[in-house]
Amino acid sequence: MNSPAKPLAATPGFARIHAMKFMGCLFLLGTSVLTAEPRVIELWPEGVPDAKAGAGVEYIKDERVYNVQRPTLTFFPAAKPNGTAVIVCPGGGYERLAIAKEGAGVAGWLNRLGVSTFVLKYRLKEYGQPAPLQDVLRAVRIVRSRAAEFGVRADRIGVFGSSAGGHVAACAATMFDDPAGKTGHALDAISARPDFAGLQYPVITMRRPFAHAGSRRNLVGEHAAPGLEAAWSVETRVTKATPPVFLFHTQEDESVPLENSLMFYSALRAAGVPAEMHLFEKGPHGFGMRPDLGPASDWPRLFENWLRAYGWLPPAGGKTEKN
Repeated sequence: MNSPAKPLAATPGFARIHAMKFMGCLFLLGTSVLTAEPRVIELWPEGVPDAKAGAGVEYIKDERVYNVQRPTLTFFPAAKPNGTAVIVCPGGGYERLAIAKEGAGVAGWLNRLGVSTFVLKYRLKEYGQPAPLQDVLRAVRIVRSRAAEFGVRADRIGVFGSSAGGHVAACAATMFDDPAGKTGHALDAISARPDFAGLQYPVITMRRPFAHAGSRRNLVGEHAAPGLEAAWSVETRVTKATPPVFLFHTQEDESVPLENSLMFYSALRAAGVPAEMHLFEKGPHGFGMRPDLGPASDWPRLFENWLRAYGWLPPAGGKTEKN
Protein backbone atom coordinates (compact mmCIF):
# COMPACT_ATOMS: atom_id res chain seq x y z
CA MET A 1 0.00 0.00 0.00
CA ASN A 2 1.42 3.41 -0.98
CA SER A 3 2.07 5.95 1.75
CA PRO A 4 0.16 9.24 1.47
CA ALA A 5 2.11 12.13 0.03
CA LYS A 6 3.63 14.48 2.57
CA PRO A 7 2.94 18.21 2.44
CA LEU A 8 5.90 20.02 0.92
CA ALA A 9 6.90 21.80 4.12
CA ALA A 10 7.05 18.50 5.99
CA THR A 11 9.80 17.06 3.82
CA PRO A 12 13.42 17.31 5.02
CA GLY A 13 14.57 19.00 1.82
CA PHE A 14 11.93 21.73 1.87
CA ALA A 15 14.44 24.60 1.97
CA ARG A 16 16.15 23.40 -1.19
CA ILE A 17 12.87 22.59 -2.93
CA HIS A 18 11.56 26.04 -2.09
CA ALA A 19 14.68 27.65 -3.59
CA MET A 20 14.23 25.60 -6.75
CA LYS A 21 10.63 26.81 -6.98
CA PHE A 22 11.99 30.34 -7.14
CA MET A 23 14.46 29.30 -9.83
CA GLY A 24 11.64 27.72 -11.81
CA CYS A 25 9.73 30.99 -11.62
CA LEU A 26 12.71 32.85 -13.02
CA PHE A 27 12.92 30.56 -16.01
CA LEU A 28 9.18 30.69 -16.61
CA LEU A 29 9.32 34.46 -16.71
CA GLY A 30 12.14 34.46 -19.24
CA THR A 31 14.60 36.27 -17.00
CA SER A 32 18.33 35.77 -17.31
CA VAL A 33 19.95 32.62 -15.99
CA LEU A 34 21.69 33.19 -12.67
CA THR A 35 25.30 32.13 -12.22
CA ALA A 36 24.82 31.02 -8.63
CA GLU A 37 22.18 28.85 -7.01
CA PRO A 38 19.84 30.77 -4.70
CA ARG A 39 20.37 30.28 -1.02
CA VAL A 40 17.65 30.07 1.61
CA ILE A 41 18.36 31.95 4.85
CA GLU A 42 16.31 31.37 7.99
CA LEU A 43 15.00 34.62 9.47
CA TRP A 44 14.52 33.19 12.94
CA PRO A 45 17.01 30.34 13.56
CA GLU A 46 16.45 30.84 17.29
CA GLY A 47 12.72 30.21 16.81
CA VAL A 48 9.91 32.08 15.09
CA PRO A 49 8.36 34.68 17.44
CA ASP A 50 4.95 33.57 18.71
CA ALA A 51 5.08 30.41 16.59
CA LYS A 52 1.67 28.78 16.40
CA ALA A 53 1.40 25.12 17.29
CA GLY A 54 -0.83 23.10 15.00
CA ALA A 55 -1.01 25.84 12.38
CA GLY A 56 -0.56 23.45 9.49
CA VAL A 57 2.13 23.47 6.83
CA GLU A 58 3.23 25.92 4.21
CA TYR A 59 2.41 25.01 0.64
CA ILE A 60 2.92 26.35 -2.87
CA LYS A 61 0.01 26.53 -5.29
CA ASP A 62 0.01 28.28 -8.67
CA GLU A 63 3.44 29.73 -7.87
CA ARG A 64 2.09 31.34 -4.69
CA VAL A 65 3.10 30.54 -1.13
CA TYR A 66 0.37 30.03 1.49
CA ASN A 67 0.28 29.64 5.28
CA VAL A 68 3.81 30.90 5.93
CA GLN A 69 5.07 29.45 9.19
CA ARG A 70 8.81 29.61 8.54
CA PRO A 71 9.87 33.05 7.29
CA THR A 72 12.96 33.07 5.08
CA LEU A 73 15.06 35.12 2.72
CA THR A 74 16.01 33.58 -0.61
CA PHE A 75 19.29 35.14 -1.71
CA PHE A 76 19.88 35.67 -5.42
CA PRO A 77 23.47 36.97 -5.78
CA ALA A 78 24.18 39.13 -8.81
CA ALA A 79 26.73 37.81 -11.30
CA LYS A 80 28.47 41.20 -11.28
CA PRO A 81 27.50 42.77 -7.94
CA ASN A 82 27.78 46.53 -7.50
CA GLY A 83 27.29 46.55 -3.74
CA THR A 84 23.58 47.38 -3.67
CA ALA A 85 21.09 44.94 -2.16
CA VAL A 86 17.29 44.93 -2.37
CA ILE A 87 14.90 42.93 -0.19
CA VAL A 88 11.89 42.10 -2.37
CA CYS A 89 8.49 41.73 -0.69
CA PRO A 90 5.93 39.97 -2.94
CA GLY A 91 2.25 40.84 -2.63
CA GLY A 92 -0.84 38.74 -2.14
CA GLY A 93 -3.17 40.60 0.20
CA TYR A 94 -1.53 39.12 3.31
CA GLU A 95 -3.19 35.84 2.29
CA ARG A 96 -0.49 34.42 0.00
CA LEU A 97 2.77 35.49 -1.65
CA ALA A 98 2.98 35.96 -5.44
CA ILE A 99 6.53 34.66 -5.73
CA ALA A 100 6.57 34.54 -9.53
CA LYS A 101 5.09 37.86 -10.63
CA GLU A 102 6.30 39.99 -7.76
CA GLY A 103 9.23 38.06 -6.33
CA ALA A 104 11.37 36.01 -8.66
CA GLY A 105 10.71 38.19 -11.72
CA VAL A 106 11.83 41.35 -9.95
CA ALA A 107 14.83 39.51 -8.49
CA GLY A 108 16.01 38.39 -11.91
CA TRP A 109 15.70 41.90 -13.35
CA LEU A 110 17.57 43.49 -10.44
CA ASN A 111 20.30 40.85 -10.72
CA ARG A 112 20.92 41.96 -14.30
CA LEU A 113 21.54 45.46 -12.97
CA GLY A 114 24.17 44.12 -10.57
CA VAL A 115 21.87 44.26 -7.53
CA SER A 116 22.05 41.35 -5.10
CA THR A 117 18.48 40.42 -4.25
CA PHE A 118 16.77 38.78 -1.30
CA VAL A 119 13.17 37.62 -1.73
CA LEU A 120 11.31 37.74 1.57
CA LYS A 121 8.86 35.06 2.61
CA TYR A 122 6.99 36.80 5.43
CA ARG A 123 4.17 35.71 7.71
CA LEU A 124 0.60 36.38 6.64
CA LYS A 125 -2.99 36.36 7.91
CA GLU A 126 -2.33 33.42 10.21
CA TYR A 127 -0.33 35.85 12.35
CA GLY A 128 -1.36 39.38 11.40
CA GLN A 129 0.67 42.31 12.65
CA PRO A 130 3.27 42.82 13.97
CA ALA A 131 4.61 39.56 12.47
CA PRO A 132 5.19 40.91 8.91
CA LEU A 133 6.87 44.00 10.35
CA GLN A 134 9.12 41.82 12.50
CA ASP A 135 10.00 39.70 9.47
CA VAL A 136 10.94 42.56 7.16
CA LEU A 137 12.95 44.37 9.85
CA ARG A 138 14.77 41.14 10.75
CA ALA A 139 15.53 40.74 7.02
CA VAL A 140 17.13 44.20 6.85
CA ARG A 141 19.11 43.52 10.02
CA ILE A 142 20.38 40.17 8.71
CA VAL A 143 21.52 41.60 5.39
CA ARG A 144 23.14 44.63 7.05
CA SER A 145 24.89 42.61 9.77
CA ARG A 146 26.23 40.13 7.20
CA ALA A 147 26.88 42.58 4.37
CA ALA A 148 30.49 41.47 3.84
CA GLU A 149 29.40 37.82 3.60
CA PHE A 150 26.80 38.68 0.97
CA GLY A 151 29.12 40.98 -0.99
CA VAL A 152 26.99 44.09 -0.46
CA ARG A 153 27.41 47.42 1.29
CA ALA A 154 25.71 48.03 4.63
CA ASP A 155 24.72 51.55 3.52
CA ARG A 156 23.08 50.42 0.24
CA ILE A 157 20.25 48.15 1.35
CA GLY A 158 16.81 48.90 -0.06
CA VAL A 159 13.35 47.36 0.04
CA PHE A 160 10.94 46.83 -2.84
CA GLY A 161 7.34 45.72 -2.43
CA SER A 162 4.28 45.13 -4.59
CA SER A 163 0.66 45.49 -3.42
CA ALA A 164 0.52 44.13 0.16
CA GLY A 165 4.28 43.63 -0.15
CA GLY A 166 4.38 47.37 -0.77
CA HIS A 167 2.75 47.81 2.62
CA VAL A 168 5.42 45.58 4.16
CA ALA A 169 8.18 47.60 2.46
CA ALA A 170 6.53 50.90 3.47
CA CYS A 171 6.31 49.65 7.07
CA ALA A 172 10.06 49.02 6.96
CA ALA A 173 10.64 52.53 5.62
CA THR A 174 8.51 54.21 8.30
CA MET A 175 8.53 51.89 11.33
CA PHE A 176 12.12 50.65 11.29
CA ASP A 177 12.66 51.62 14.93
CA ASP A 178 9.21 50.74 16.24
CA PRO A 179 9.20 48.60 19.41
CA ALA A 180 6.68 46.24 17.76
CA GLY A 181 9.36 45.24 15.25
CA LYS A 182 11.79 44.07 17.92
CA THR A 183 11.93 40.72 19.69
CA GLY A 184 14.68 41.16 22.27
CA HIS A 185 17.33 39.39 20.17
CA ALA A 186 20.84 40.87 19.92
CA LEU A 187 20.18 41.69 16.25
CA ASP A 188 17.71 44.36 17.41
CA ALA A 189 20.77 46.55 17.96
CA ILE A 190 21.43 46.61 14.18
CA SER A 191 19.70 49.41 12.29
CA ALA A 192 16.67 48.17 10.35
CA ARG A 193 16.24 51.43 8.41
CA PRO A 194 16.37 50.69 4.67
CA ASP A 195 18.39 53.15 2.59
CA PHE A 196 15.61 53.46 0.00
CA ALA A 197 12.24 51.98 -0.88
CA GLY A 198 10.47 51.13 -4.15
CA LEU A 199 6.70 50.60 -4.04
CA GLN A 200 4.62 49.06 -6.84
CA TYR A 201 0.84 49.71 -6.59
CA PRO A 202 1.25 49.58 -2.79
CA VAL A 203 -1.30 49.00 -0.08
CA ILE A 204 -0.77 51.98 2.22
CA THR A 205 -3.84 52.70 4.32
CA MET A 206 -6.01 50.47 6.49
CA ARG A 207 -8.73 53.12 6.69
CA ARG A 208 -11.85 53.19 4.54
CA PRO A 209 -12.76 54.10 1.85
CA PHE A 210 -9.37 53.49 0.18
CA ALA A 211 -8.15 50.47 2.14
CA HIS A 212 -7.69 47.22 0.22
CA ALA A 213 -10.39 45.09 1.83
CA GLY A 214 -8.48 41.82 1.81
CA SER A 215 -5.27 43.25 3.21
CA ARG A 216 -7.18 45.13 5.88
CA ARG A 217 -9.16 42.05 6.93
CA ASN A 218 -6.10 39.79 6.98
CA LEU A 219 -3.83 42.26 8.75
CA VAL A 220 -5.93 44.01 11.39
CA GLY A 221 -9.34 42.32 11.20
CA GLU A 222 -12.66 43.21 9.66
CA HIS A 223 -13.81 45.26 12.63
CA ALA A 224 -10.53 46.80 13.76
CA ALA A 225 -10.69 49.75 16.14
CA PRO A 226 -9.84 53.15 14.63
CA GLY A 227 -6.62 53.30 16.63
CA LEU A 228 -5.44 49.97 15.20
CA GLU A 229 -6.36 51.05 11.68
CA ALA A 230 -4.36 54.24 12.08
CA ALA A 231 -1.38 52.42 13.59
CA TRP A 232 -0.99 50.25 10.46
CA SER A 233 -1.89 52.98 7.96
CA VAL A 234 1.65 53.86 6.98
CA GLU A 235 0.75 57.32 5.67
CA THR A 236 0.43 58.20 9.37
CA ARG A 237 3.90 56.83 10.19
CA VAL A 238 6.06 58.95 7.86
CA THR A 239 8.75 61.08 9.51
CA LYS A 240 11.71 63.06 8.26
CA ALA A 241 13.82 59.94 8.95
CA THR A 242 11.93 57.94 6.29
CA PRO A 243 14.34 57.08 3.45
CA PRO A 244 13.83 58.21 -0.18
CA VAL A 245 10.90 56.50 -1.89
CA PHE A 246 10.03 55.65 -5.49
CA LEU A 247 6.40 54.67 -6.07
CA PHE A 248 4.08 54.04 -8.99
CA HIS A 249 0.44 53.12 -9.50
CA THR A 250 -2.22 53.01 -12.23
CA GLN A 251 -5.60 54.63 -12.63
CA GLU A 252 -6.97 51.32 -13.88
CA ASP A 253 -6.17 49.51 -10.61
CA GLU A 254 -9.49 48.24 -9.26
CA SER A 255 -8.03 46.36 -6.28
CA VAL A 256 -5.82 48.90 -4.52
CA PRO A 257 -7.01 52.44 -5.33
CA LEU A 258 -4.25 54.76 -6.48
CA GLU A 259 -5.27 57.06 -3.64
CA ASN A 260 -3.03 54.81 -1.52
CA SER A 261 0.03 56.11 -3.37
CA LEU A 262 -1.30 59.66 -3.38
CA MET A 263 -1.75 59.57 0.39
CA PHE A 264 1.73 58.24 0.95
CA TYR A 265 3.33 60.72 -1.43
CA SER A 266 1.53 63.60 0.29
CA ALA A 267 2.81 62.41 3.67
CA LEU A 268 6.36 62.08 2.33
CA ARG A 269 6.20 65.56 0.84
CA ALA A 270 4.87 67.05 4.07
CA ALA A 271 7.76 65.48 6.00
CA GLY A 272 10.36 66.67 3.50
CA VAL A 273 11.28 63.13 2.41
CA PRO A 274 12.66 62.83 -1.15
CA ALA A 275 10.11 60.97 -3.25
CA GLU A 276 9.30 60.29 -6.89
CA MET A 277 5.85 59.10 -7.96
CA HIS A 278 4.58 57.93 -11.35
CA LEU A 279 0.85 57.51 -12.08
CA PHE A 280 -0.16 55.66 -15.23
CA GLU A 281 -3.54 55.37 -16.88
CA LYS A 282 -3.43 51.74 -18.04
CA GLY A 283 -2.45 48.65 -16.14
CA PRO A 284 -4.47 46.27 -13.94
CA HIS A 285 -3.51 45.48 -10.39
CA GLY A 286 -0.78 42.86 -10.10
CA PHE A 287 0.83 43.44 -13.49
CA GLY A 288 4.32 42.89 -12.14
CA MET A 289 6.84 42.95 -14.99
CA ARG A 290 4.35 42.66 -17.88
CA PRO A 291 5.81 44.23 -21.05
CA ASP A 292 2.58 44.92 -22.96
CA LEU A 293 0.93 47.74 -21.00
CA GLY A 294 2.36 50.77 -22.73
CA PRO A 295 3.83 53.47 -20.46
CA ALA A 296 3.20 51.48 -17.26
CA SER A 297 5.53 48.75 -18.52
CA ASP A 298 8.32 51.31 -18.56
CA TRP A 299 8.51 51.45 -14.76
CA PRO A 300 11.72 49.34 -14.56
CA ARG A 301 13.60 51.91 -16.65
CA LEU A 302 12.23 54.77 -14.53
CA PHE A 303 13.17 53.00 -11.31
CA GLU A 304 16.60 52.17 -12.68
CA ASN A 305 17.21 55.83 -13.58
CA TRP A 306 16.12 56.86 -10.08
CA LEU A 307 18.54 54.37 -8.51
CA ARG A 308 21.35 55.69 -10.70
CA ALA A 309 20.56 59.28 -9.79
CA TYR A 310 21.10 58.44 -6.11
CA GLY A 311 24.27 56.42 -6.78
CA TRP A 312 22.77 53.07 -5.78
CA LEU A 313 23.60 51.95 -9.32
CA PRO A 314 26.75 53.04 -11.17
CA PRO A 315 26.48 55.53 -14.05
CA ALA A 316 24.99 53.93 -17.13
CA GLY A 317 27.57 55.35 -19.52
CA GLY A 318 24.84 56.35 -21.92
CA LYS A 319 23.33 52.86 -22.04
CA THR A 320 20.37 51.72 -19.93
CA GLU A 321 19.58 48.12 -19.04
CA LYS A 322 16.49 46.93 -20.90
CA ASN A 323 13.71 44.80 -19.41
